[in-house]
Amino acid sequence: MAVRIGELLLKEKRITPEQLQEALNYQKAGGGKLGLNLVKLGFVKDEEITALLSRQYGVPSINLGDFEIDPTVIKLIPAETAQKYQILPLSRSGATLTIAMTDPTNVFAMDDIKFMTGYNVEPVVASESAVADAILRHYNIVAKEIGGNGKPSALDFANQALQDLPLVDASDVEVLEELEEISVEALARQGEEAPVIRLVNVMLMSAISKGASDIHIEPYEKELRIRYRIDGVLYNIMAPPLKFRDPIASRVKIMAKLDIAEKRLPQDGRIKIRYNDAGRGKEIDFRVSCLPTLFGEKIVLRLLDRDKLMLDMTKLGFEQESLTRFEDAISRPWGMVLVTGPTGSGKTNTLYSSISKLNTPETNIMTAEDPVEFNLPGVNQVQIREGIGLNFAAALRAFLRQDPNIILVGEIRDFETAEIGIKAALTGHLVLSTLHTNDAPSTISRLMNMGIEPFLVASSVNLICAQRLVRRVCKACAEPVAVAAPTLVKIGFSSQDAASVTASKGRGCEKCNNTGYKGRLGLYEVMNVDDEIKELILVGASGLELRKKAVERGMVTLRQSGLRKVKEGVTTIEEVLRETVN
Repeated sequence: MAVRIGELLLKEKRITPEQLQEALNYQKAGGGKLGLNLVKLGFVKDEEITALLSRQYGVPSINLGDFEIDPTVIKLIPAETAQKYQILPLSRSGATLTIAMTDPTNVFAMDDIKFMTGYNVEPVVASESAVADAILRHYNIVAKEIGGNGKPSALDFANQALQDLPLVDASDVEVLEELEEISVEALARQGEEAPVIRLVNVMLMSAISKGASDIHIEPYEKELRIRYRIDGVLYNIMAPPLKFRDPIASRVKIMAKLDIAEKRLPQDGRIKIRYNDAGRGKEIDFRVSCLPTLFGEKIVLRLLDRDKLMLDMTKLGFEQESLTRFEDAISRPWGMVLVTGPTGSGKTNTLYSSISKLNTPETNIMTAEDPVEFNLPGVNQVQIREGIGLNFAAALRAFLRQDPNIILVGEIRDFETAEIGIKAALTGHLVLSTLHTNDAPSTISRLMNMGIEPFLVASSVNLICAQRLVRRVCKACAEPVAVAAPTLVKIGFSSQDAASVTASKGRGCEKCNNTGYKGRLGLYEVMNVDDEIKELILVGASGLELRKKAVERGMVTLRQSGLRKVKEGVTTIEEVLRETVN
């Protein structure tokens, strides 16, 4: 600490010079902070140091064990910042944030927090051990051992993380299709230490148990950060010591059958594991991407859990009229159906659901995907390999010689793919694909900007579905929230609806990790390309004109889809505003 705690205790005659010297020698031998070493040696009590600092600097003291903290206040300060400065946010009142500190003179910490949160900072003093325990408890992370050498082992780290997983045993994890031959020296040096294997297993199992969709392993100059994406939002989970950066990366690369010696180029791989889930064996895939960054390799693992793949179209979140239109379009014998939206908006799930509905013994379904996320029985799936020339266009050309009924193209990225897809749609095939556009009407403009003639677009495209994912209100802790009628009207509700709508919000509970949200559902904007829309396309109408006509023809926009779900109480106004525009 910046505070000269030894001198203060001497001045107050709480300890003798001999005791101070003994504590300094103890600190030199074992590391840690002087205050805690004095407590360990029994020369002074934790509460005495807290009371002394409180009197010395005119700052109130607090017993954290008796203090309940609102989870929304905890979220104001990231876990790594709390660990770095040994602080804990306690409460917020107006523009003032009260924080517990072990060192009330640390102006750098207070300045950082003021800049980070935008609140004025009011410090109170708490003991070192109490702050460390509270950080561990409230952030649910593995903190560095207070008073130790600050360098916990990977085994300590893994054992602590295992406390979150009462139903699974990380030692039960079995990696399938492991490499047959690997450099013995590399394994011994990097990824085959038992604690590192255990730590990586814990990380994978923890992600599965928390319902994460992605794991981010991110190296920085002075820290290693692991985050999970849960229901579309990233959360800090743990911060292992930086010395485990390379062993963790090597272990993941070994499991994914990647080249552990190649650290300069991006690599992609796949991990398949089998684990014990409540007494039954279960398999799950992880898609692995390694990317060289300034301070090491950032690794992202995408969890591919077939059990969570929603193939029932009625449960995806479609409004009834939108679902009817979509099902009619994919039931036609030919034409093109496009699903649009940003990365991570659930397009693949919608397409897989469509294929699942159409998959019969009489139908030949061919798909070109990059990557193939799930294996679907009865569907011929092709993995795109750009490096050897097998791109979407090449796969599509080959498909046309394979007597297909239905073709799925993972993504239309260029003119060549779009042109072949449209020609396939015009020659008796049903073509399903995706595009990255903001809404359904702008997809028409995007195709024409690629170089496709308007008459080809008008005659081939049956339907366009734009979609987004929003978080679902946790059913276990949902409660009604009063929202002023003018606010509801402003975001798109009619005056009549605004008078009767009761919004819902999750209070936060154990089931939803105190977020108020559990799971996600889709917002859908389905534009049927009927005769009137086709006429507008042929005369080169703008996206705005197409949108206006589609709404007249009964299209439910993304915002309207969201507002209906707010009215039903399944999502919140904040989620709809985050993903849609009026």
